Amino acid sequence: MLRVALTGGIATGKSYVADRLANHGIPLIDADVVAREVVAPGTDGATAIRARFGDGVFAPGGHLDRKALGDIVFADATARRDLEAIVHPAVRTRVDRWFGDLAKSGTPVAMAVIPLLFETGRDHDFDIVAVTTCEAGEQERRLMVRDHSTREAARARIAAQWPAERKLARAHYVIRTDGAFAETDRLVDELYRVLMADAFTA
Repeated sequence: MLRVALTGGIATGKSYVADRLANHGIPLIDADVVAREVVAPGTDGATAIRARFGDGVFAPGGHLDRKALGDIVFADATARRDLEAIVHPAVRTRVDRWFGDLAKSGTPVAMAVIPLLFETGRDHDFDIVAVTTCEAGEQERRLMVRDHSTREAARARIAAQWPAERKLARAHYVIRTDGAFAETDRLVDELYRVLMADAFTA
């Protein structure tokens, strides 16, 4: 089975690209979704976060207050590393299990959306890595609109990840998302054809 990773900086269009590939029929798992599941109320992840960051990062009912936690970890590199040490191993276990189950079923191609793929050293676990990208100004604008944040807050979140140039240098395939939707769709559809061709000629 061809193992594919989709990554890219925050607010560079990963969800749009992933949805289009899923509509083509490629099985897909999103590490961000899994990350929310492994810190849900009652999980070991939630317990570990409470022990490290306190009750202030939880909303009434026991759900994680992601904004409160984000305000802490994007302003403190040590806190961010501590959070990653709690969440990333659990996410990796779930994602690897998902790929293993699909491989047994004979699925030719499967994809994981992993925003911090390079930062966590996971790119070597995949046959093909696709990276979404857009102009820095557009990335900031999207993030400010999405999170209702200031430019400074958006820049802090972007700076917490690898710069785009470093990711693009290690990509097998690049999808720009700052043009017309039709152009992005064309690139995604081309990637789909490449993946299917590779899967059946490997």
